[in-house]
Amino acid sequence: MPSFVVATQPRSYPVLVAPGALGALAEHLPRGAGKIFVVTTADVWELHGRRIEAPLAGRAYEVLLFPGGEERKRLAELEALAEQMATRGGDRTSVVVAFGGGIVNDLGGFLAATFMRGIPVIQAPTTLLAQVDAGVGGKTGVNLEAGKNLVGAFHQPLAVLIDPDVLATLPEREYRAGLYEVLKTGIIRSERLFRLMVEERDRILDLDPDVVPEMVAQAVAIKAEVVSADERESDLRRILNFGHTLGHALEAETGYARLLHGEAVAYGMRAATHLAHRAGYLAGADRDEILRAITLYGPIPSLGGISAANLVARLVRDKKTVHGRIHFVLPVRIGEVKVVSGLDEALVLEAAQAALDELAAA
Repeated sequence: MPSFVVATQPRSYPVLVAPGALGALAEHLPRGAGKIFVVTTADVWELHGRRIEAPLAGRAYEVLLFPGGEERKRLAELEALAEQMATRGGDRTSVVVAFGGGIVNDLGGFLAATFMRGIPVIQAPTTLLAQVDAGVGGKTGVNLEAGKNLVGAFHQPLAVLIDPDVLATLPEREYRAGLYEVLKTGIIRSERLFRLMVEERDRILDLDPDVVPEMVAQAVAIKAEVVSADERESDLRRILNFGHTLGHALEAETGYARLLHGEAVAYGMRAATHLAHRAGYLAGADRDEILRAITLYGPIPSLGGISAANLVARLVRDKKTVHGRIHFVLPVRIGEVKVVSGLDEALVLEAAQAALDELAAA
């Protein structure tokens, strides 16, 4: 079973990537663990609950159902889940298992970080986006109306269990949204992964079992390496935000209801690629190749009626903005990016508009 290690200050923990990985859940529960709380959604539990029930046989556990949806990833839902834990016997020996997509991983991790001032969590991501991004790295949080994930905590899990087999039940749109996050990883850190995404596009979309687990493993290995080097995003980890700056602005502008996270990141990557070229960091040939690769995994929903000026105005509230200076992750070549601040707002606006225009014409 392929395994990667994330080594951080609080702890080092394994990330398992293999068919059947969820069956190893019991092996990663701490000795003396009390009641287990599985945070999930009704659809995930119906489809894959048996994969969790089997390793938890004979243990005391409760299933806490979250309604789902980015617009519901709010403090009120966190409080409701915590109240359920308190009334169902949760204590400091309890463990949270975040079993679902990225929203569940973010919310379940934050629940664990705050219940009884912090209890362990095991991440069991079931969407591609969660497997390569939200489930690994210990970032947890909920949204505010002002922006995405503005309230949260770093809370590293005991383990991350990734089973590529569960991806077969994903709706096509959800799967494609996750593929944008994988492509992001290739653009920022691995030309090898980028080439795999471009050259094996059809097999990837067909969920070929000889390609998809390798794709996931490559992306996870990169995420583990980056988080190990920079747990709290003070330096290297910022590169993982490629596409997220304007992508998060787009999610907030549309009320978290119009786009999936990966689709918003696809827009953000497109805008950042244009910005990198216009600011002189990226050659035209690399720009064109990156834009073509993003297009390979489309389409995304229409962005008609979205104002580029409104998106740029939202950037000052992004958590990556420091002392009023907006930081962008810009590609300098395929497999390498640079964190840049202090760019002319007119350039940012032009790039944001260019990406909107391309997607409107697609």
